[in-house]
Amino acid sequence: MALRGIRVVELAGLAPGPFCGMILADFGAEVVRVDRPGSMGDVSFLSRGKRSLALDLKRPTGAAVLRRMCARADVLLEPFRCGVMEKLQLGPETLLKDNSKLIYARLSGFGQSGSFSKVAGHDINYLALSGVLSKIGKSGENPYPPLNLLADFGGGGLMCTLGIMLALFERTRSGQGQVIDSNMVEGTAYLSSFLWKTQHTWLWEQPRGQNLLDGGAPFYTTYRTADGEFMAVGAVEPQFYQLLVQGLGLKSDELPDQLSIADWPDMKKKFADVFAKKTKAEWCQIFDGTDACVTPVLTIEEALHHSHNRERASFIMDEEQRASPRPAPQLSRTPAIPSVKRDFFIGEHTEEVLREFGFSQEEINQLHAEKIIESKKLRANL
Repeated sequence: MALRGIRVVELAGLAPGPFCGMILADFGAEVVRVDRPGSMGDVSFLSRGKRSLALDLKRPTGAAVLRRMCARADVLLEPFRCGVMEKLQLGPETLLKDNSKLIYARLSGFGQSGSFSKVAGHDINYLALSGVLSKIGKSGENPYPPLNLLADFGGGGLMCTLGIMLALFERTRSGQGQVIDSNMVEGTAYLSSFLWKTQHTWLWEQPRGQNLLDGGAPFYTTYRTADGEFMAVGAVEPQFYQLLVQGLGLKSDELPDQLSIADWPDMKKKFADVFAKKTKAEWCQIFDGTDACVTPVLTIEEALHHSHNRERASFIMDEEQRASPRPAPQLSRTPAIPSVKRDFFIGEHTEEVLREFGFSQEEINQLHAEKIIESKKLRANL
């Protein structure tokens, strides 16, 4: 796989960090997740392809173990607030002194500087500070977040993965590692560059929820069907819009101009009345295979079994028969081969990992005795 031989140490955290680590593991990196002894583990369920080392970083001996591991690692992924790693004597200056090739990836909410750098937050807060949240929501209603996808996983985990890949690529030329300051506010803002670049165009002249791409247009929104399901419409281009109108059984010459914003509310009501007369399945029979840009709004279960997704094997099953998306994008020569094994238990690979990083059995036994580390086998005996 593309990242074969890359050794990653991921410090346990919530959603964005585990997602970043999972992507790296999916594409072949050896990812060791460092968990706190006695913790519940990865509550984000993004542990695929990783191994677990249970290590108490709050004790100097535990921090020394991590420092020794990072001397042999390619990437350190840390998800803490600004200053936490420095308090543990594990900051970039220390670890890069030991290993000048280390990629030190810092994934935080607000970044490593600034007045918010040391405060707590979640996806909705990062989304709000990026300016993007103000643009999401129905007309006349409060802004609302699209789950926790944009900041946590898009601006956070995915952007951090990109930073790691860029740093690894640059290292092939310079032979040097570097520090990555990846944060969810700036990552989300960057993800929304199109929104920023088009702010002063006609695309966003109307209030929130009344524009072309935010649900205001009758040809770019969702409609309820006769069976209480939904269809998604994205017929922006004139030729696609004509196919939409035709599929609805309406006549273009009896409708206002497509881009007559003043008429959009009435057009949405007319389209909604038509969509409500047929079921989702019936509308699929009409629009599937056409360029009308009309598709069913699928549930997670429906997406798993949809013919297009099945044909592309877009979802995979693990050994416990739980479905998840196949890694993307596809690479023709070195594709991702995601693990289908169950998620690890906390500390399941503690001794195995430490041996690989050069610790002797005597040292491992001593760490056990001092309760610096924890292993699944040891916990099972207690």
